[in-house]
Amino acid sequence: MNTCAWLCLLLPLAGALGITLSGERISRRSAAWLSTITTFAGFAAAVVAFVELVGESPAARTHATTSWTWLSAGTIHFGLTLLTDQLSIVMMLIVTGVGGLITLYSVGYMEGEDEERRFFAYMSLFVFSMLLLVQGGNLLLLLSGWGMVGLSSYLLIGYYQDRPEAVAAAKKAFVMNAFGDATMALALFLLIQHTHALDYASVFQAAPQGGAVANLIALGLLGGALAKSAQIPLHTWLPDAMEGPTPVSALIHAATMVTAGVYLIVRCHPLFEDAPRVENVAAALGASTLLMAGFIALVQTDIKRVIAYSTMSQIGYMFVGAAGGSDPNGIVHLMTHAFFKALLFLTAGIAIHALTGEQDIRKMAGLGRKLPKTRIVFLIGSLALVGIPPFAGFFSKDAIIAATLDRGGFGDVLFAACLVGAFLTGLYTFRLFFIVFRGEPTPFVEEHLHLHHGKEGPATMLLPVGVLAALSAVAGFLQFGPVWHPLTTWLSPVAAPFAEASNTQEAIASIAAVVLGLAGIGVAWLYYGSKKLTVPKAWPSLEEKLFWDELYDGFFVKPAAALASALGRFVEQPVFAGSLTQISRDVQLGAGAVGRLQNGLVRLYVLSITAGVAILAVVFLATR
Repeated sequence: MNTCAWLCLLLPLAGALGITLSGERISRRSAAWLSTITTFAGFAAAVVAFVELVGESPAARTHATTSWTWLSAGTIHFGLTLLTDQLSIVMMLIVTGVGGLITLYSVGYMEGEDEERRFFAYMSLFVFSMLLLVQGGNLLLLLSGWGMVGLSSYLLIGYYQDRPEAVAAAKKAFVMNAFGDATMALALFLLIQHTHALDYASVFQAAPQGGAVANLIALGLLGGALAKSAQIPLHTWLPDAMEGPTPVSALIHAATMVTAGVYLIVRCHPLFEDAPRVENVAAALGASTLLMAGFIALVQTDIKRVIAYSTMSQIGYMFVGAAGGSDPNGIVHLMTHAFFKALLFLTAGIAIHALTGEQDIRKMAGLGRKLPKTRIVFLIGSLALVGIPPFAGFFSKDAIIAATLDRGGFGDVLFAACLVGAFLTGLYTFRLFFIVFRGEPTPFVEEHLHLHHGKEGPATMLLPVGVLAALSAVAGFLQFGPVWHPLTTWLSPVAAPFAEASNTQEAIASIAAVVLGLAGIGVAWLYYGSKKLTVPKAWPSLEEKLFWDELYDGFFVKPAAALASALGRFVEQPVFAGSLTQISRDVQLGAGAVGRLQNGLVRLYVLSITAGVAILAVVFLATR
């Protein structure tokens, strides 16, 4: 099992290094397949490790293996340690499985790109970074993977280096995530100070319980989780991340980056349980994000941005599950979300690819007539996202909503927010579906649609979409029924649920969520499907994304730019640059004066030497 864990981690890294070190000696097509094969090989290793873990008793399913201890200071020891348990193995399967499908899809999607080798090297690096994050056996390795995921996303979002929008989006994502990295690092400093360790077992056992220190540690970790998972107030980078290629959007939004915050909360649940107020803050921010993102998604016209705001909303549900309901339910929704959100992004990619890069949904009307298979799989992903039974989202999302009922008080507020979110999900998801896939094809579609030899895409694109469609349809049955909950039972020893709904509460939550989801679909049909109702004018505040970007520009970006300009004008130029200029001038003046003394007159030299000796004599006599 330990060998398989190491193989799972290192095989994607081998793919990245192989492509990078080969340079132009490896063809673009070979680089694509090397990245794909090594990622799927990592998935195979994860499957073997999972099978072996299943065969052990629940009490013996935690394995830590250390290759070497690379830092020791007193009682503190940091090693390159991998942790294999119920939680990490589920994440390994998701990251390599969905990541492998997305990489395979990219073989067809990115064909013909000039920088195809660079793209696939970045993709493999991204998968390795996420695996390091979830497999790391201590918080230091988690932070290392955390930072590398941020670096990888920066590289992939800014893949189109000739587009200013892509470069700006990459920098924005990097800066916002760096803020979260900093709060996490401060939390780790506090943990080292109070526990003298960073391995999970020692930290959880010796961490402060209650009080200011416990709250500060939890807040620091929460800052990292909010930034990485694009939750309020560190969410504005995610919609702009759509400037990267569509497979990048799928990888970031489905299997890797945005789910890291949920993993962090679940993995460090003892630290959050020691700070219950921070836990409530995390759940409240998740609920707020799911509502805000749902409203903003209603007015987006870019197909990828609609799905991006949907991701923010669904991560909000996971935060409610992990911090306000039940950790296992949050991870289950993470898994099903990886399937249907990757499906939606890759299906949208088929449409974008067919329309030679167009992403405006207003120009895509009637696309379903030309791409019937794409319409069907997009419908499957949409129904799973809304949570309509028997699709996967129903079993995972409704379990989160039901768990909030068990808390009472604040849980009732979360319950109401989740139900409003269910209605919004049905509305914005099927607004997108009806606009893009219903009706007669527009002239733009007729003119620009390029089918691939009569098909809707190459096999490398269609096969991953088909697999994800099947998983979106049936994966929820891993969590089926009021009694049989195999996945949450599997996760419970390491995820520690603290809110379990009764059968009655589950029934209430499921009925309410499904009814409201269907209501959202019905409203979308009236406005965008049958067009029996006129679409109301959008609120300007929603079109401007509630002015979050303007707020940050006003409070942070513009003041920082003004301060930098003032410091450059009044400090850097006169003090630093000016002083260097003055020193050079003084040296030149001194050299000129000395040069004038070198005139060849012997009597002047004798006079100078005599004057110098006289001065030295006076100084000597004066100091005696």
